[in-house]
Amino acid sequence: MFNFIPRAKKNINPTRAGYKTKYLLRKRHLNEKKGLHLEETKINETVKEIGESLRKRRKEMNISLKEAENATSIRITYLQALEEGEMSKLISPVYAQGFFKQYASFLGIDGENIVRNHPEIFNRPEAQEFAYGIGTLEFRGNPSSGVKWFPNAVWICVFLFVLLIAWYMAKFFGVI
Repeated sequence: MFNFIPRAKKNINPTRAGYKTKYLLRKRHLNEKKGLHLEETKINETVKEIGESLRKRRKEMNISLKEAENATSIRITYLQALEEGEMSKLISPVYAQGFFKQYASFLGIDGENIVRNHPEIFNRPEAQEFAYGIGTLEFRGNPSSGVKWFPNAVWICVFLFVLLIAWYMAKFFGVI
């Protein structure tokens, strides 16, 4: 009659959840992952096409990567990443946009327009691991929260030692 599958709640503790709930959570995760994968594939194809157009334009102008590096002040590795469409090799999405605009303007391509039309290629997807339930919180101490009084104690001892030497020298020479 009806195949009613209850929708899994988001905040379920899987250790207490039944087998069916765990199955539904896993199924929902895989479906979300599949949707992201299709979207990422489209973005990767777009990035590779744009990178190939950059490479083609550079070759038409008979410019080597070294010459492009000298002219744009962008490292060869980043220029290669732009041409290969591997935005993950770049430092951050902001740098990727800047490098792309600068390199495209050097090659005589309207980089502003491409960035405006394809903002998704410069957004780095956050890597998210699927985990059942809420992770444990662990307390981490601040590395500098160790012994803060020790350096102060050393300086106080040094000051007292110098003060003692000064008093002794003043007594010795008859100043006091």
